[in-house]
Amino acid sequence: MTPPLWLVEEGGDVVPVRHDLDSVEATRAFGARLAAQLRAGDLVVLSGELGAGKTALVQGLGAALGVRGAVTSPTFVLARTHRAGTGPALVHVDAYRLLGTGGSLLDLDLEEALETSVVVVEWGAGLVERLADSRLEVTLSVKGETGRTALVRPVGVRWLGQSRRARA
Repeated sequence: MTPPLWLVEEGGDVVPVRHDLDSVEATRAFGARLAAQLRAGDLVVLSGELGAGKTALVQGLGAALGVRGAVTSPTFVLARTHRAGTGPALVHVDAYRLLGTGGSLLDLDLEEALETSVVVVEWGAGLVERLADSRLEVTLSVKGETGRTALVRPVGVRWLGQSRRARA
């Protein structure tokens, strides 16, 4: 049986579940599994050191959402919008260059993008939480030479009671 992405206890407490990912392909597959829970208006905040697999996860997410074109890192352009194919559009933001600079994501109009898209922000912790009342926080860490560990923490009412559905 596939473990849930996270657990929500009866009292509403969220329990992140550790997911061991043994390759880039497994990280992409995890992104695809996460995509099954997402819809336009959802915000996903990715954290993890350089090389932890954030872009690989977004590649799997984009493929499962059916977006058009290849998903590549937006490091040098800050954000890429991948037009909708079979699912909602995907806005992929890499805020790494803004860390510690006082830079802002305001010019990207992410509030407007959330109306019709899934918005994923790498390095977004502390920068984008105000964009939505609910979000998924995904933390990736390196495990060995090729492995990764993922923890998904849902925040907000959108995700309460979703642990059963999160088994997909």
